[in-house]
Amino acid sequence: MQKNPKLIIALALIPQIIFINILAQFPEVVERYYSNGIYQWFSAMSRFVFGWLPFSFGDIFYAVAIIFIIRWLIFNRKRIYKDFKNWLIDIFATISLIYFAFHVFWAFNYYRLPLHKNLNLKADYSTEELITVTQQLIKKSNALHLKVTTHDTLQVNLPYSKRDILSMAPLGYEELKKQYPHLEYHPKSIKMSMFSLPLTYMGFSGYLNPLTNEAQVDELIPIYKFPTTVSHEIAHQLGYAAENEANFIGSLAAISHKDNYFKYCGNTFALRHCLFEVYRRNPEQYDALLPTINLGILKNYQEVQAFWDGYQNITEPVFKETYNSFLKANNQQGGMESYSYVVALYVNYFLKPKQNVK
Repeated sequence: MQKNPKLIIALALIPQIIFINILAQFPEVVERYYSNGIYQWFSAMSRFVFGWLPFSFGDIFYAVAIIFIIRWLIFNRKRIYKDFKNWLIDIFATISLIYFAFHVFWAFNYYRLPLHKNLNLKADYSTEELITVTQQLIKKSNALHLKVTTHDTLQVNLPYSKRDILSMAPLGYEELKKQYPHLEYHPKSIKMSMFSLPLTYMGFSGYLNPLTNEAQVDELIPIYKFPTTVSHEIAHQLGYAAENEANFIGSLAAISHKDNYFKYCGNTFALRHCLFEVYRRNPEQYDALLPTINLGILKNYQEVQAFWDGYQNITEPVFKETYNSFLKANNQQGGMESYSYVVALYVNYFLKPKQNVK
């Protein structure tokens, strides 16, 4: 009996899913052999191959793939009735190959050790500790705000172009690696997304292409958000798949940067997450803290909120809920709104004794 290669590939999806679920139970193995081993080679090689290109190869690949898929569905639509079995095999064979490539080149990182274990931090915190760190961040953010503006009521406007920031962001990792050598970032591969407009309407400020390891940034977002967004995507390139962990590492890279504008963006980014958590736990304390923040900082927050409000549409919740479900299916139970964990990282990092926090 002649074997059907497409059927074999399609059926291979089942053992792949079983293997992933088993592997998820051994984060130490993933951390040692994949995240700090195989993935580092794949990641660096991909950035070396595609990083020098002035455009996003990954975006072009996606565009061609979408066109090909639409074309295939149109030309093969009649097979749904005439040859459904083989039509279905073709579909699942393709899904199986994509699933395999996605995990080999990137997605095993979803099952690595939680970041707090790598950094020897606690994973919980008290409301009192949260308020202490929030007050520290307010003090630091206010001081940095006055370093880059002339009055506490002024909104900060970065004096750089967005392409300047793409070049400058890796310098924060140069500083951060002095504390955490495994966060060395080289070679770089950071691009403006060719799909910035649809990306904005979908409600996303950037993404990592798992096949080419190119970091894509939405060029339409306010420049105030650029330092932390670029640094966030670099964290993904380094193998930190969880959104909350990439938020934490990205903001630390910005805070560690020698440039005061980057420091300001990093500190106020961390402050915003902590303020949300204070509000959730103790609204009265939130109301007491808010007046202690420079009005110019609040204007930067409002600028970002107004930007996203201007692109709200009926499809955005659908895309976000889809991505939220994707994250939960890939070992991120908190989905996109995992604020408490990223705040736990901030609180325990900033309160850790003898920590060289810049």
